[in-house]
Amino acid sequence: MPGRVRDFCRGDDGSTLLLTIFYGFLALLVVLIVTAATSLYLERKKLFTLADGAALAGAESFTLDAVAIDSGELHAALTTPEIRVAATGYLTAAPHPDLDELVLTRADTADGQSATVTLRAWWRPPVFTLFVPDGLPVEVTAVARSVFH
Repeated sequence: MPGRVRDFCRGDDGSTLLLTIFYGFLALLVVLIVTAATSLYLERKKLFTLADGAALAGAESFTLDAVAIDSGELHAALTTPEIRVAATGYLTAAPHPDLDELVLTRADTADGQSATVTLRAWWRPPVFTLFVPDGLPVEVTAVARSVFH
């Protein structure tokens, strides 16, 4: 009887190696996907920071002639051309070497009080794999408003 158990167990030689190779491949795949997801998240955060700064520049693009008193409060009237010029100037001055194909898709005001800026860039993964696309468009929108106290 003990001989039969030993003969049965001999058929399992090398199965541990296959499992090790499989789990090693699976671990490498998970690491590559997590790296790509983290890179995409950081790219979006960089783009949002840039859009936030451009929206703030647009929200402060009013002239002193555009400031009016309404119900005892100061309000600045914003216009779309002023916001677009300010956002474009900010994007020209702000460093953004890591963002590919950066485009200002929207810079306007909906209510005359706040500036809305939308930016689009192209994200590329740090390591190319078959399981992650070779790039994705990333678009963010930021809204800023000037408030007088």
